[in-house]
Amino acid sequence: MSNSFAFKPVCFFVSLFLAFTACEQKSVPDSTTTLSDYFSSAEASPKSGGVRLIPIKTPKGEFKVWTKRFGNNPKIKVLLLHGGPACTHEYFESFESFLPQEGIEFIYYDQLGSAYSDQPADTSLWNLPRFVEEVEQVRQALGLNKDNFYLLGHSWGGILAMQYALKYQQNLKGLIVSNMMASCPKYGAYADNVLSKQMDPKVLKEVQDLEAKGQYTAPRYMELLIPNFYEKHILRKPSAEWPDAVNRTFAKVNSTIYVSMQGPSEFGISGKLEKWDVSADLPKIKTPTLVIGSSHDTMDPEYMKWMSTQFPNSQFVLCPNGGHMSMWDDQEHYFPGLLAFLKQK
Repeated sequence: MSNSFAFKPVCFFVSLFLAFTACEQKSVPDSTTTLSDYFSSAEASPKSGGVRLIPIKTPKGEFKVWTKRFGNNPKIKVLLLHGGPACTHEYFESFESFLPQEGIEFIYYDQLGSAYSDQPADTSLWNLPRFVEEVEQVRQALGLNKDNFYLLGHSWGGILAMQYALKYQQNLKGLIVSNMMASCPKYGAYADNVLSKQMDPKVLKEVQDLEAKGQYTAPRYMELLIPNFYEKHILRKPSAEWPDAVNRTFAKVNSTIYVSMQGPSEFGISGKLEKWDVSADLPKIKTPTLVIGSSHDTMDPEYMKWMSTQFPNSQFVLCPNGGHMSMWDDQEHYFPGLLAFLKQK
């Protein structure tokens, strides 16, 4: 859950191997899955390219959520939990340039209320326990289990992943917490005491004045934040150069859900997640865990490093050049660290 997902501004990879004609015999590196197996499909006709709309039951009735499987590996299946809340799967498209060539299956998933999934208007649905149960229903529908199920949560998705693991870790083979702290109060304090102090005092004062007036959607608010906050801590490139996948994600954010759970401010949390803190519960998660942090993140990198010492079976990867979306601005560290974790026996 990042302040990035309040911002609403505003590829598919070409080929895996040049020698694709030999795919029947050639094995994917470091995997027992052949290319023909990886690209196999058990879908009934007409084939959908891996897309499935999964029905989920909620206290307010049944809805459908959108998923898309990429590849097939019986031992490594990574379900991706996007940030926000209420962002979209699209900013994970950078994974297509790294995971398929290693034979790793991954599954895009728009959570209820996001992008291609149903978007009910009942605000009582937007709470963490219900989202946890949604993930469990998606797991069951996709046939994921303790022998193959890796759960990767980025930002708000990291909150959801940790909360899921605290209840359902018996279903997991591995957990990846990407760019998220285990404490919203500590996250808010880091934004207030560290990140805000790095801004030009005049810029910070104008931002705070706009927030005091409740003018979060004013054009000037984003005019200030984009160069002074987003380009420094969210995705460390000029916003004009941000990837299309990221812009498509931000263009689809469901602001009703975001504000309900995170709150409207860039410096602190005021929504339903304001007091969420599982720092003391991390030792209960015995599942092999990878924590990924970034030196220029909106999240405190030192806290995320500390987090990795609290899980009993954990590793830590630091992206020294990255911001909150280090799968884009520090791919040199993000993906080697992730792949090494996924390919462990």
